[in-house]
Amino acid sequence: MRASGEAFGNGASAAVENVTFDEIQIGQSASLSRQLTLTDVELFATVSGNINPAHLDPKFAADSRFQKVIGPGMWSGSLISGVLGTTLPGAGSLYAGQSLQFRRPVGLGDVVTATVTVIEKRPAKNIVVFDCVCTNQDGEVVVLGTAEVIAPTQKVIRPAHELPQIQMIRHDKHDALLRKCDELPPVLTAVAHPCDESSLRGAVEAAEAGLIDPILVGPAEKLKALAASKGLDIARFRIVDVPHSHAAAQTAVALARAGEAEAVMKGSLHTDELMSEVVRKETGLRTNRRLSHVFVMNVPTYPRALLITDAAINIYPTLEDKVSITQNAIDLAKVLGVEVPRVAILSAVETLNPKIATTLEAAALCKMADRGQITGGILDGPLAFDNAISAEAARTKGINSPVAGQADILLVPDLEAGNMLAKQLSFLANADAAGIVLGARVPIILTSRADNVRTRLASCAVASLLAASQRRPTLSLAAE
Repeated sequence: MRASGEAFGNGASAAVENVTFDEIQIGQSASLSRQLTLTDVELFATVSGNINPAHLDPKFAADSRFQKVIGPGMWSGSLISGVLGTTLPGAGSLYAGQSLQFRRPVGLGDVVTATVTVIEKRPAKNIVVFDCVCTNQDGEVVVLGTAEVIAPTQKVIRPAHELPQIQMIRHDKHDALLRKCDELPPVLTAVAHPCDESSLRGAVEAAEAGLIDPILVGPAEKLKALAASKGLDIARFRIVDVPHSHAAAQTAVALARAGEAEAVMKGSLHTDELMSEVVRKETGLRTNRRLSHVFVMNVPTYPRALLITDAAINIYPTLEDKVSITQNAIDLAKVLGVEVPRVAILSAVETLNPKIATTLEAAALCKMADRGQITGGILDGPLAFDNAISAEAARTKGINSPVAGQADILLVPDLEAGNMLAKQLSFLANADAAGIVLGARVPIILTSRADNVRTRLASCAVASLLAASQRRPTLSLAAE
């Protein structure tokens, strides 16, 4: 069976041939076997609307009668329909009636065989009555019943209909990220100017999820009025009253610098307005690291979290900038649980070309890693995007690399390339993206008005894990 995340073919034969009413014989039978997978259950729920947690939630199912996830009874019934509609009688047959008795549950991994056997023919209306039975891999009966089918009278032999491919889109990587924060205390977070519904709601939802303890920095009366109009409860949060967005940025950064906040979160002000205060030499949050942004992306078609850097801060980074950008991303990947992060240094091609500066920079970065100037990860580049994330593409091009096809981090040539790549994955591949700025004394959470709840929470979860690592000096991302 295919794993989740893969495209599903139709599984049909090259041609279909039916059995007409006149050809059908008493005692004639046909069978179809399928293994029940979680994907089957999810697809069945999607199509039927049956979202009973007994079929979808292992924790709920553990306390149920059968103490495990079981498939919907009608999933087995659908196999009977599959035999009747595809094989016997096949093309052109119409259901007239069906009775079913469900004898045993079908669990994930069980192989169910549906068998239909002709027990009666009624010539007046071309109705054929079938005995129906579904058994599991141990020969135990799980479903019994009878079906009445109007059989076709004309012979049909034709190519099988090609069904569309189906791809399961899950967002469980971000769910796993959130679970890592279950035992962590909320991060005291200065939220700069959350003066629109999106940013204020994001702070409240993150607080309700136990990820942050927000300090709302902005015009107090405006914040209270906004909260009241949108049904948001902010009474329990500290509010630092400042007159405008510029003052909010200054104050949020000052709170973090003074140790009163472990993270800073962007509200409804412009990113440049906040970041100008973060990088201010005398009063900001700079370290000896270059600041850089990382998108932590949950791409449904990719088997692991994918970090893209830098797509928001450094417009045209120099080689020296890329050293810090790479190290920041490696350190973040380790905090997220990747033991030895693999870094693909992207360019348009995977060979060195003196006319393409990013290929030379990629080679230099790899050599710097060899000399210990970048630590903790495995670097390779230049790599084109296809062979960075596809092992098959790498093999086709004869690339032998410890990174190709299994990259954890994509180091992009510049902000334009990174921003376009991240947005393509979000809007064309249904990816979720958590955003974080690294290299400062505290994590900087950058969110967008277009972000959904899951993305906002994931960004806060990354900040929570970073803050926890900074409480342990050996894992600290910010330099002294």
